[in-house]
Amino acid sequence: MSSSDAATSTTHVLEEEVVTINQDENTPKTLAANKLLRRYDSLDIESAKLARRYHHAAAASTENGGWVVLLQLAFQSIGVVYGDLGTSPLYVFPGVFSNGIKDEDDILGVLSLILYTLTLLPLLKYVFIVLRANDNGDGGTFALYSLICRYAKVGLIPSEEMEDQNVSTFQLELPDNRTQRASKLKSKLENSNFTKYFLLFATMLGTSMLIGDGVLTPCISVLSSMSGLKLATQAMTEDRIVWASVGILIFLFTIQRFGTDKVGYTFAPILSVWFFLISGIGLYNIIKHDPLVIKAINPKYIVDYFRRNQKEAWISLGGVVLSTTGTEALFADVGHFSVRAIQISTCSVVYPSIMLAYTGQASYLRKHISDVDNAFYASVPGRMYWPMFVVAVMASIIASQSLISGTFSIIQQSLSLGCFPRVKVVHTSTKYPGQVYIPEINYLLMLACIFVTLGFRNTTKIGNAYGIAVVFVMALTSAFLVLIMILIWKTHVLLIIAYVFTIFAVELVYLSSVLYKFDQGGYLPLAFAMFLMTIMFVWNDVYRRKYHFELQHKISSEKVKEIVDETNSQRLPGLAIFYSELVHGIPPIFKHYVANVPVLHSILVFVSFKSLPISKVPIEERFLFRRVQPKELQVFRCVVRYGYTDARNEEEPFEKMLVERLKEFIREGYCINEEEESNEIGGNEDELNEQVERDVEYLDKAWRCGVVHLMGEQEVVAAKGANVVKRLLIDYGYNFLKRNLRQTNNVFDIPHKRMLKVGMTYQL
Repeated sequence: MSSSDAATSTTHVLEEEVVTINQDENTPKTLAANKLLRRYDSLDIESAKLARRYHHAAAASTENGGWVVLLQLAFQSIGVVYGDLGTSPLYVFPGVFSNGIKDEDDILGVLSLILYTLTLLPLLKYVFIVLRANDNGDGGTFALYSLICRYAKVGLIPSEEMEDQNVSTFQLELPDNRTQRASKLKSKLENSNFTKYFLLFATMLGTSMLIGDGVLTPCISVLSSMSGLKLATQAMTEDRIVWASVGILIFLFTIQRFGTDKVGYTFAPILSVWFFLISGIGLYNIIKHDPLVIKAINPKYIVDYFRRNQKEAWISLGGVVLSTTGTEALFADVGHFSVRAIQISTCSVVYPSIMLAYTGQASYLRKHISDVDNAFYASVPGRMYWPMFVVAVMASIIASQSLISGTFSIIQQSLSLGCFPRVKVVHTSTKYPGQVYIPEINYLLMLACIFVTLGFRNTTKIGNAYGIAVVFVMALTSAFLVLIMILIWKTHVLLIIAYVFTIFAVELVYLSSVLYKFDQGGYLPLAFAMFLMTIMFVWNDVYRRKYHFELQHKISSEKVKEIVDETNSQRLPGLAIFYSELVHGIPPIFKHYVANVPVLHSILVFVSFKSLPISKVPIEERFLFRRVQPKELQVFRCVVRYGYTDARNEEEPFEKMLVERLKEFIREGYCINEEEESNEIGGNEDELNEQVERDVEYLDKAWRCGVVHLMGEQEVVAAKGANVVKRLLIDYGYNFLKRNLRQTNNVFDIPHKRMLKVGMTYQL
């Protein structure tokens, strides 16, 4: 179906004029050159402009950089992505052998488990498979959900438009009849409300568990690194180590407000030194203590380990899986770099270093079984102890930084889905758009980390909690990945089966092990996830109810004309921008405003912000306009589209951008139905151009007279006769969150001096 056919088949209440804005540099000033403009009843302006040019420019910039840029990104990624994964040797062996080592060969069995787990999950699954499922360069649970939403209509808010698929970063290629399996799955997803809710629920769960990682990572990393003081001096008691760790955590969260713009270049040298040291010490221990430890590469030792220990071996898997901590952050942070850069840094630096580190510790423990409780520091040669301690503390802080930054990005993504209450998102870097800081979340994370550190006091219990969070997110990622394999990649069924019965099956085994320690600290991430999911569910549920209410009560074009005609004699000079969340039509609050303030500005623009299920929308393709008929009303609709990592507060003032784009729309809009216009003015091109310039000047004059930002402030209450659950959800849960968090004007930096709030109560 062509775009024109598709647009014609779509029914909207408003009769509007829509044109395609051509922003090519060679655009002629006269309107006669625009021969292909047609009348549509849909928002398909600007949607295809500059798409090819945008992609060619992006590709060219990558090609021009070549290997130099790629290696720079690979180096920077060491400082951002691998802190958690790289510091896991601090606590894995103590977590596995929490009750001591019973048999010397058990060390070989556990080492073999660690080596194969690191190869199967971080390397094979994430670096070579999952990274391919990025969303225009961005990763994480939300990116996977966004991909699925693009290829199947599983979103619960009815704000989809055909024009969204023409955004250059949308890259939509729907499954066709050539792949029957993909088509059937797409149909089932779109026709099942249960599946839609389940996918949203799973996304919320994965997001909440990953935020739980952001709480537990700083605790376990800092405590593990500080535990080295026990071997150095007896004066360092457990209490002192705990309070010293709390001090480091407070410092860590305090500096978050400065942003992470230079985090790569600042931290990469430190972590490079860390990887160099742990690999060097590992190699030293292998040569000095037991070179034959490398025979653990034989998986036979895994079988023997399970035969000897049976249930205890299965329980110990919860400690083994800690070797993969930070792997999900590797996927979540891919947007700051590139897939190829992360693959290079993983294969050349990170993977070999941690393999040597674990092998070296195992070699040391073969000769010093009693040192397992502090295996990392005990295996460090005497002269290297203090340098290693300093680097370990710095590396643990960096490890914490990566998950904290990832948490900020995840919250930002959840906001665009309407799954999280409004919070202030501060973009800390103009160079890296994905680097954000959220003040409220930062201090909540700090308090949570302090309470966890003071409450658990050691890495064993925190490790139990950490394992559940890590494996849960991994398993959820695999479930989404299988959907993507079928629906989008159209992978051969044998490869899908192989993935499910190897990687996914291994993750489920690990998940069963970590759940065994639920009562030993494992309950913490689940409790934390349930708390976050409750907030997300309450906000998202009422958000959807509000949208459906506005959709059902939107104002028709006839009513708009009637309202404007009634106040036509009282039109004030100036431009009024009326904000709303409704994408289709004009919201009911407009009628409420006119009923109480029966005066309208000379030009009225209804603006709705819309989040697309993609990471970025180019600024050139962000604004979609349409004019409410007749033209003399001077009433316009505007949908401003954002991706979930786009900055909402650009350096250029929003109203200036809007007015400039509206001028372009007006200039080219008069070519709609060119024959009709030509007949009305006698076919005089000069008169047509003069009319256009008069309209542009009218807009300029209104802008100079002043801009008023009209903000809809909807109060929501449960309708009469609503059940108890609904009343609790709306009257207490949602309204409590709304009262205690930021309002829309604070989120979008709307100027207070020129803002007018319009209140209305919705009975849902």
